[in-house]
Amino acid sequence: MGYPKPLPVIDHLSAPFWEACRNHELRLQCCDGCGQRRFPAGPICHRCGSKDSTWTLTEGRARVYSWIVVRHPIPADVYDDEVPYVVALVEFADGVRMPTNITGCDPETVVGGMEVVVTFEDIDENITLPKFAPV
Repeated sequence: MGYPKPLPVIDHLSAPFWEACRNHELRLQCCDGCGQRRFPAGPICHRCGSKDSTWTLTEGRARVYSWIVVRHPIPADVYDDEVPYVVALVEFADGVRMPTNITGCDPETVVGGMEVVVTFEDIDENITLPKFAPV
């Protein structure tokens, strides 16, 4: 049986992000016009309207902005063995936020402002998921 959980759908906008993740790099789209980074990727900059962008390497460090601890697996047959787990929104120093999972610690120890660093979970030859763990 293949990977039982939902996986991201790779499209023309997100392909560079997922390619970087496969190489265990975290890259974010950066506007060539004003320098604003963004996630998820988009066709234009929300700040200045430029259509030109570059994928820039991040240091992979962020802080927990918001989080929940999932205790009830839905669907149960897929997530039974994983609860409790943390679903979080992490924020980079420039304000860009990314949804993710916090791993490598007891879910009860996650707090707002906690420093985290990217880790990677290789799912298959096409998908590597970025997750974050305490620094």
